[in-house]
Amino acid sequence: RSTGFPLLYVGIPMISALSVTHGFLPPHPAPTAIVEFYGADINRTLLYGLLLAVPTVIVAGPFFARTLKRLRVEVPAHLYRLEEQAPHPPGFWTCVLTGLIPVFLMAGAALADLLLEEGHWVRGVMGFLGHPVIALLAAVLVGAYTLGVRRGRSFRQVMENLTGAVKAIAMIMLIIAGGGAFKQVLVDSGISDYVVGLFRERAVSPLVMAWTIAAALRISLGSATVAALTAAGIAAPLVSQTAVSPELLVLATGAGSLTCSQVNDTGFWLFKEYFNLSIGQTFRSWTLMETIISVVGLAGCLLLDSIL
Repeated sequence: RSTGFPLLYVGIPMISALSVTHGFLPPHPAPTAIVEFYGADINRTLLYGLLLAVPTVIVAGPFFARTLKRLRVEVPAHLYRLEEQAPHPPGFWTCVLTGLIPVFLMAGAALADLLLEEGHWVRGVMGFLGHPVIALLAAVLVGAYTLGVRRGRSFRQVMENLTGAVKAIAMIMLIIAGGGAFKQVLVDSGISDYVVGLFRERAVSPLVMAWTIAAALRISLGSATVAALTAAGIAAPLVSQTAVSPELLVLATGAGSLTCSQVNDTGFWLFKEYFNLSIGQTFRSWTLMETIISVVGLAGCLLLDSIL
């Protein structure tokens, strides 16, 4: 509001970064679960995901936001209402670096696997620190200190904040459990082998195949997480039947699960209401942004597959 820029011109780059993280980067729940389904290396998946994330965010964020400059909407009051500030708010870099601790640890483990010989002590240490559980635990402990205790909060207040955070992710865990159960139903029914057989007869790239399955499920089901987990269950035979990189298969599946968000997706309505948009404006901004992320992500996977 103070800069005079259109709301979507400012908001789209931020939202695109969050969406890319949701689809591409462990330790986010959906990519982490897909890694398990495909038997991929989670640290290498994170490394490849970062290579894809940067150009994807640039295209779907700042570049795409320029096309929305004329799409002006009234700034909702809740976006600029001044709130009472904490007595000792954390600094910008403190917040950023604390949040990036899991990324640093997992990326470091991936680099150690690529650059050091097997049995090297540094590789062993980084492998331990880069495990998703340890990396996230480290971030929680550091965050409890830098964002809590160091800012004058009592231990009880920090524990109350952690309790609230657990409540916030409970629904996400239920969605992942439901998606995993649905995936297993499809696998046990034999549909995964049938679908993979249909694509194999047409000599389609395994990455395109996984992306297409995830995209179809995304359009029909709405939830990106459920679409990704279900698609991973259907496309899992590709890992053993083709020479495709399971890490790239994770990213292609995640990219497909983001495409064409529309009215059966809760994210569509959340974006619409938060930014005070009409349904048509939401299609022109949110839906198109998600589709750009999906297509650019697939293109990046195919490019990496041709290089690696």
